[in-house]
Amino acid sequence: MKTRSCYHREVVIDQTTNLPAPSRTGPTAISLFAGAGGCSLGFRQAGYDIRFATDIDPDAVDSYRRNFSATACEVGDIRELSPDSLLERIALRPGELDILLGGPPCQGFSSAGMKTGDDPRNSLLHHYVRLLEAVRPKWFVMENVEGLLTNSGGGPIHDTVEAFLEAGYSVNLEKVYAQGYGVPQRRKRVVIVGNRLGCDFIFPKPVTRFSGNIFRMGEITFATAVSDLPPATQELDPPLAFVRKPQNDLQAYLRGGAKTVTDHWTPVLSNIQLERVRGLQPGQTMKDLPEHLQHESFQRRAFRRVMDGTPVEKRGGAPSGLKRLFANEPSLTITSAATREFVHPAEDRLLTLRECARLQTFPDAFVFAGSAASRIQQIGNAIPPLLARSIAEHIAQNHGFQTGYNRGARPTLRFCLTRSEGMSPALAQTEGLLAKMGNVVPGIYMPSAHARRFLKTGPVKLKTRFPLK
Repeated sequence: MKTRSCYHREVVIDQTTNLPAPSRTGPTAISLFAGAGGCSLGFRQAGYDIRFATDIDPDAVDSYRRNFSATACEVGDIRELSPDSLLERIALRPGELDILLGGPPCQGFSSAGMKTGDDPRNSLLHHYVRLLEAVRPKWFVMENVEGLLTNSGGGPIHDTVEAFLEAGYSVNLEKVYAQGYGVPQRRKRVVIVGNRLGCDFIFPKPVTRFSGNIFRMGEITFATAVSDLPPATQELDPPLAFVRKPQNDLQAYLRGGAKTVTDHWTPVLSNIQLERVRGLQPGQTMKDLPEHLQHESFQRRAFRRVMDGTPVEKRGGAPSGLKRLFANEPSLTITSAATREFVHPAEDRLLTLRECARLQTFPDAFVFAGSAASRIQQIGNAIPPLLARSIAEHIAQNHGFQTGYNRGARPTLRFCLTRSEGMSPALAQTEGLLAKMGNVVPGIYMPSAHARRFLKTGPVKLKTRFPLK
């Protein structure tokens, strides 16, 4: 497999922004929980017409407006958004919108922090379904963190999928590994794609190779993404001129026509911080440092191991603190903590905002608004544009938006909850819940040994149920 196909695609560029020009003839889309616009960028690169976007974070909306000036983007709470006002904004009637994008904020389900099923943000899933049922787009794409699969005994994801099916949408739910789509990081996310056209959607095949224990090896690496950047500065955000040519296709794609790069600065470290950083070799974390250098909060969480799919409420905080990355491997998952915890593979400093943005496949011309803390949160929360683009192109090229296709077909369910050979009992319980729904595509679902035991003995009583009705 060649990586060139990930990046070398014809896209009309707006010369004023060095970003893809808006389309007025492509499939129509709305982006809820739009953030800074990672998903929107991928879909615009694929030729979609993003008619409207909204997010509750003013800084994210500011970022979105700076990069998508032709798209109306408003600060708003989805719980207060009515379907009628939404359709009025985009001049469409129910059933005419081609695709609805966006996933509720990840923090309520994320394994990166101690969360429980009653987090109020989880109710945003209910409002997403409410708008979906009223707007009736032909397709929808929803993304969330993998913790959603095991939150509260699998109840929220089961009831969400059930609501999609009852609304007439065929659903494919899969844990997607972003490094398979040209993204230089080990990023696992739950992506749910649904349509009411009767299409049997299958996720696009990976275009870049990844393998090994916990899929840590991949042909698109940290160095692939950032090795052409100029030396980072410690001065707050001056534009830096490039001093070398792009070294590969990904760097050429990310640089585009940009002559300078912004957000490529790193804070001055204290003496103790610098001593910790200098003590780490690639692949080492806080636990590899002498005890006198380990942070107090780390000592309470050290040596915690998390099995794939362990419930979010049992995972607690990040178990490793500082981590020095490998140059020749995909980066660890970029989160809002990346600029505080990830150490450059060869330099004694933390990652810059621009390095994190590149690892998420944001082009250098993409600008972010707000404080440094706000910008890294926007970057870490985003769907990688290259991943979004792969899904967008796959839908348009292989299925389309004709409402007459297989109309009246019974909604079906496909799902793949992990590529790993091992599976926790919690994830097996979720797998069993989905397998019992009765709409699973025959011959596709292959239950794990854990799930087979679950199907035989029946479901464990769920801790909560997700109130979709």
